[in-house]
Amino acid sequence: MRRGRTRKQPETQENVRPSTRHFGATPAYGPLSDSEVTKVIGTAISLMASSGIVFEPGTEADDLLRDAGCTLGDDGIVKIPEAVTQRALETVARKTVLYDRNGENPVTIDNENTIFMPGMTNIGVYDDATGEPRPSTREDLAAITRLSDGLPNIDMICVSVKNVADSTIHGEIDEFLCMMENTTKPLEYLCEYPVSLDAVIEMATAVRGSADALRDKPYFFHLVTPLPVSFAQIHIDQILSAVRAGVPVGVGTLSIGGASSPITLAGCLVHCLMTDFAAIVLGQLAVEGSFCMGGSDVFFMEPATGAIGSFSQMSMGDMAAAQVRRSLGFPSLTASGGCTVARRFNQDAVWELSASTMNIFYHRPATVDYLGSLDQGLTFSEVALLFSDDQAGMLRKMWEGVSVTDEQIGTDLIDSLGPKGQYLAEQHTVDNCRTQVWNSRYLGPNIPLSNGGLPDQDLFERIALDLAERRKAPPPAAPDEAVMQVAKDVLARFREG
Repeated sequence: MRRGRTRKQPETQENVRPSTRHFGATPAYGPLSDSEVTKVIGTAISLMASSGIVFEPGTEADDLLRDAGCTLGDDGIVKIPEAVTQRALETVARKTVLYDRNGENPVTIDNENTIFMPGMTNIGVYDDATGEPRPSTREDLAAITRLSDGLPNIDMICVSVKNVADSTIHGEIDEFLCMMENTTKPLEYLCEYPVSLDAVIEMATAVRGSADALRDKPYFFHLVTPLPVSFAQIHIDQILSAVRAGVPVGVGTLSIGGASSPITLAGCLVHCLMTDFAAIVLGQLAVEGSFCMGGSDVFFMEPATGAIGSFSQMSMGDMAAAQVRRSLGFPSLTASGGCTVARRFNQDAVWELSASTMNIFYHRPATVDYLGSLDQGLTFSEVALLFSDDQAGMLRKMWEGVSVTDEQIGTDLIDSLGPKGQYLAEQHTVDNCRTQVWNSRYLGPNIPLSNGGLPDQDLFERIALDLAERRKAPPPAAPDEAVMQVAKDVLARFREG
């Protein structure tokens, strides 16, 4: 609780990166009682010991798990003793800090900050000429990355869209190079092949100058995406490579309650935690004290259609997962805010994005990685990204909370003016009027009023005009020529033919 503390108000200029930290006297909202949180965690740990987790046999994980006292079956099912899981939950790092391409502007991932990113791995974009979805390209990834580089509430850059025409090892390594060329912000990366991660670590090492420098100032956050309670060799190898290189790693599955996990909220949550905790165990057995954090998404199937949806259930799942992780001191990764099932940026999308934004305000996840994703994460929309970035600005204004001091109350001013006073011309009003409001680009004071003199444009027109102007912005400075040569040499090793 932070009552009665004087806080400096942040600057409001768009070129100043706002604070990512949650302030305010109110705690994050949690739908579960303390006893329910304890039961969820205890059940997940117990089921890991009785039902088990699948680790593909024949990998380096076999010896790590066996030496720790786990029971390995011939079918790949590993039963992890409760004491092993408890030990891993105690030793795992609860915080990591990433730095931009220049080794500056630290971004903290923990349970007291929320980091926003565009993403993730959509396979389509909306064509400017036709307005219809088409397969995404490298040029699309570059353009979205440049756009995101200039947005004030985007803290890190993720692989927003895939280069569909190059769905190879070469292609996914090139996605890292593409982001590196088009933004100075820290990166979030994910890939299918362990060799791609090894290549990217080599590139990031060149950016920092040495392996030790990369370990000291990580440049990217790596995501590993296994199936629910099942780790294939490609996932195991990525976890081990990342923690040994000092690269912070988040491991999480996209569960679908009713399909790959129980359809009930509590059952899906426990199933997700089993995957998360198993990843933490593996990471700690490889490098104790490393940042290898679980971040599974508690998603659900719409019974009527079979599609991923059920907004209210997913929202409660996000809140419950964040509460459980926070009870352990863990950050809650990959919240579903900023993503919508709507096929286009329309009234449906605006409603869902706005509703999920307010959900984020209450449960305060560590990362929100899906800004700009429409159509159940299949198609990326730059317009949706701009809207969500503006909504993220609203959250950060609200997270500043209420500063209760005599100066902020205006105690002396109220006393001197008396009950018949007016405050319009007072210096206190001048000093504070701009610090108290959300400086929205599209809403609030930018909504046309009958007597406001603003053009009678709707929300979609206002965003479209802003997007056109932002596309004219110059790209960020290019990486050092020697770094680019190393990156190109690494990439060339994987070029087919």
